[in-house]
Parts: sequence; structure tokens; C-alpha cells
Amino acid sequence: MTELFEFLMSYETLRVIWWLFLGVLLVGFAVMDGFDLGVGTLLPVIAKTDDERRVLINTIGPTWEGNQVWFVLGGGAIFAAFPLVYAAAFSGFFVALILVLFALILRPVGFDYRSKLHDPRWRALWDWCLFIGGFVPALVFGVAFGNLLQGVPFRYDEALRVHYEGSFLGLLNPFALLAGVVSLSLLVMHGAVFLQLKTVDTLRERARRWHGIAALVYVASFALAGAWVAFGIEGYRVTAFAGTAAASNPVAKTVVVEAGAWFANFRAAPLLWLIPAGAFAGALLAWRLAPRRPGWAFVASAVAVTATIVTAGTAMFPFMLPSNLAPAHGLTLWDSTSSLLTLRWMFWMTVIFLPLIVLYTSWVFRVMRGPVTLEHVRGSDAHY
Repeated sequence: MTELFEFLMSYETLRVIWWLFLGVLLVGFAVMDGFDLGVGTLLPVIAKTDDERRVLINTIGPTWEGNQVWFVLGGGAIFAAFPLVYAAAFSGFFVALILVLFALILRPVGFDYRSKLHDPRWRALWDWCLFIGGFVPALVFGVAFGNLLQGVPFRYDEALRVHYEGSFLGLLNPFALLAGVVSLSLLVMHGAVFLQLKTVDTLRERARRWHGIAALVYVASFALAGAWVAFGIEGYRVTAFAGTAAASNPVAKTVVVEAGAWFANFRAAPLLWLIPAGAFAGALLAWRLAPRRPGWAFVASAVAVTATIVTAGTAMFPFMLPSNLAPAHGLTLWDSTSSLLTLRWMFWMTVIFLPLIVLYTSWVFRVMRGPVTLEHVRGSDAHY
């Protein structure tokens, strides 16, 4: 037992654990808040009247704040466990992240202010704000992942100060925009499945139609992105480094850039191909199950969301933020973490509080289960 505890609390193991924890938090955000973003994006095309828009808003209104906790936890985990990644990422993606921040700020304001006045123009304004609050983050998160796979133009100087030498427009390159389409269509699909679970009649049928469109776009764009990575993008591979238990030093390694490097982990362990296969299978299964079993369709859609993120993480491992300007300065989980003491304290806090968050979230969704109808929003029980 003592040996097992020492192994779990070792620097090497905790680095892997925190890489996994970060993956869990990102997946939790994409699954839980992803359908909120998808519903916001679908708001103008599914809901045709004010009452119908209120139905859609009330499907996510009572729970979106709790779902967004996963986003806050993910950002906090990067800041505390991988401070070098946090610093370099916020330098490189500053404008993009500010856009996401402003878009996310529009959501609580839109939810709270939309129904304060009965003026159609007032409500239409906030409806478009809710659309922006869903569309922009869903697109930008994918664009960010697309740039990670290509490498980010940053380097360290002699004093280990990070320097970013790219631009916001440089982030909007063709492959990154394709990755944005993957992310946007995936979350729209997820939101459409959720709406089939939470609405009835006409709204459910419209959600079903948009679910099919989003699923088709997702499958096609995800397959195209995979082919592009295989044949059009060079990956990064570490050839020498200080060691898995060495102190974090982002420049103490050598890295080669070569075609097919992002598939090295899949070639080394062929069972990993089940992960991207699960993404395709989850999307197709969700489309098939949604008309009769929307609950199971939502589970299948969540599998597709999870597998998509895990596919990218598996391909990049151990890289977290590769550099195309100075490949040897790219950040991996072995050279960008906090101290051993910090990782240990955070580990125990996460072990205690993460299950509480899961239990609380489960309880909230159990209380709020069931469809939202026009009669509901016209009555006194409606939230928005």
C-alpha cells in the first residue's frame, strides 16, 4: 500500500494524472455546456415565435450556470497545474479568448434581460445575443484546436520569457476554420439531440431535421480533418528530453517535425483507433436513436463529443502546446507543470470536490427532467 501511494504521489504520475484531469474537465465542459451552446446557436432557426423561443431558452435556462462551472474549472486547472501552457496560450490566443469571454458574458445578460420587456425588438436583440453566445465559443474552441495541431508561433528567450509572434488573423487559417466547423457542427448536433429530449411536437421535429444536418456536416468535416492531418500537416515528436520526473524546463528537449507524427501514438497502440471510430459511431447512433429514444441518443451524442476531444488529445500526447516557430520550445506535460507540492495539494482537492460537483449536477438534472412545453412557458412556472 505504501509503495502504491508513493507511486501515485510521484511527480511523473501526478503529471499524467493532471493531464487526465484536464481532459476530464474539457470533456465535462463540452458535454454539459456544449448542448447549451448548441441550443443557443439553433435558437434563430428552430424557434419561429416568441413563445417557441421561450421554450428553447427554458430548456437550458435553469442549468446553464452549473454547466459553465466546468469551463471555469478547466481554466483554473490549466492555470494551477500547467502555468506555462496558460501563459503561452493566453499570449497567443488573447484576442480569440476575449471574443469568447464577451460572447459568454452575453448569455447571462440575455437570459436575465430578455423577458424584462414585451417589446418584440427588445426580445429580438437579446435572442441574437444568445445566438452569438452559443455560436462564437463553439466555433472559436475548434479554431483553437486546429491551431494547436499545426503548432503555435511562440518561443522562449534566454530568460525563459515567452514571445508570441503570430496574429489573430493568422489563427483563421483554412485547417483551423475546418476544425471550427467540426466543433460547431458537433455542438449543434449535441444541442439538437438535447432539444429532442426536452421539447415536443413541432419544435422536436425541427430539432430532428437540424440534428440530421449537423450530424452529416460533423461526420464529413471530422473525416476531412483527419485526412488533412494525415496528408497535409506535419506533426511534432520529442526525440530527447530531461525526463518524466525532471523539473519543468520547456527548452530542455529536442523535437523533430515530420509528416504523420500525430498518428504515432495510434500506430504504436492500434486499439486507440477505437477512439475516433467511437466519435463517428456516436454521431450516427445518436441520429438513429433520437426519434424513439432521445435519452439514449443524448448519451450517444455525448460519446461523440468525448471521443472527438480524446482523439485530439491522444494524437498530440505528450504535447500540450507545440511551437511551429521553435519546435524544441513546444510545451509537453513533462516540462510545463507546477511543482510537485502544488500538484499534490490540487490532486486531493480535486478528489474531494469533483465528485460533489458531479453529484450536484446529477441532482439538478433529475429535478429539472421532463420536456418544456408552450403551456409551461405561458404559465407561472416559466423561468424566462
